[in-house]
Amino acid sequence: MSQLLRTRPSTTDAMLAVFDDATTLRHALAFEAALASAEAAEGLVAPEAALAIAELCRTLVVDPAELAAEAAHAGTLAIPLVIRLRAALPPAIAPALHKGTTSQDLADTVLALQIREATTLLAQDIDPLTAALALEAQRHATRPALGRTLLQDARPIGFGLRLAQWRAGICEASRRLEAEVADHAVLQFGGAAGTREGLDGKGAAVAARLGPALGLPAAPPWHVRRGGLAGIAAALAILIGALGKMARDLSLLAQNAIGEAREPAVAGRGGSSAMAHKRNPTGCQVALAAAHRAPGLAAGVLFGLPAEGERGLGGWQAEGPVLAELFLLAAGSAAAMAEVAQGLEIDTAAIARNLAAAELGGDIGESAALVAQLLSDPHEG
Repeated sequence: MSQLLRTRPSTTDAMLAVFDDATTLRHALAFEAALASAEAAEGLVAPEAALAIAELCRTLVVDPAELAAEAAHAGTLAIPLVIRLRAALPPAIAPALHKGTTSQDLADTVLALQIREATTLLAQDIDPLTAALALEAQRHATRPALGRTLLQDARPIGFGLRLAQWRAGICEASRRLEAEVADHAVLQFGGAAGTREGLDGKGAAVAARLGPALGLPAAPPWHVRRGGLAGIAAALAILIGALGKMARDLSLLAQNAIGEAREPAVAGRGGSSAMAHKRNPTGCQVALAAAHRAPGLAAGVLFGLPAEGERGLGGWQAEGPVLAELFLLAAGSAAAMAEVAQGLEIDTAAIARNLAAAELGGDIGESAALVAQLLSDPHEG
């Protein structure tokens, strides 16, 4: 049953596709095919068996609803999928499938593939967002505006400094996510208890072939160490929070009594079903809703860090859905704020009027220099 009415308003079609049933199955079948090929190259399975497995994985048609029901019964996607694959192979070839691996290897590797794809996709909205903020920050670097602390009038700042700070926070969070993904979204291949047994001492060689075949770095088994995925979850929550910071500030600036900046006017967006005069900050609403949800989701992944023994019970099984949800929220937030940034309306008359009413002068300190530093610092963009 589709849940697009719940999920689509907070994300993008492209990110939904990264984590949908078809993509999950494609990655799972690719894992089994690449594993058989790697093991054939190391003399662990017959070449003809690897070819037959690869062909089956390429052509197998599975009803996701049926497989999902079977996975719910079995406790993991891998069990019913492997049963189906082995049943479709000749009896002499079937034992070569899924050799030396286990359900968690498949699940973690599929998740790593989706994480990398999702991170690349996310950058497609982050890059134009930060580029647009850089242009506006430069344009308004020396424009005196009223600074606000604790929601009260403070001292004047350069209006562009506020934008440069938004951008710096988003850039910093995006870099943190990319670093976590580069380090930790890697191949998981350890077998039943993480020892790579049953591979005649060739487990490392198989992993060295399997990882690159899937587009993942090879690595020692990490199934008992969930800190990498926790780091990715935390980085996503921080990025969502940085986008929420921009959304929070902009929604406050867009209030009728302030009116210094607002979202672009887009037909059919930002209206009210009961009050036709309203122009609501809908993009900010998407980002702020995501920022409300992200901390609890990330905490759920952190909760699974003290896993039991060589395979935890309930902790790592919770990570995939949560990470998918965080990526969906990040994508929706980034896309919404990218649209906002690229059409941002800045009311210079309102900025000047509010500053004059506060009677605080126009000394913006080193705002312009700070804008230049934030925009030129390689660590901020």
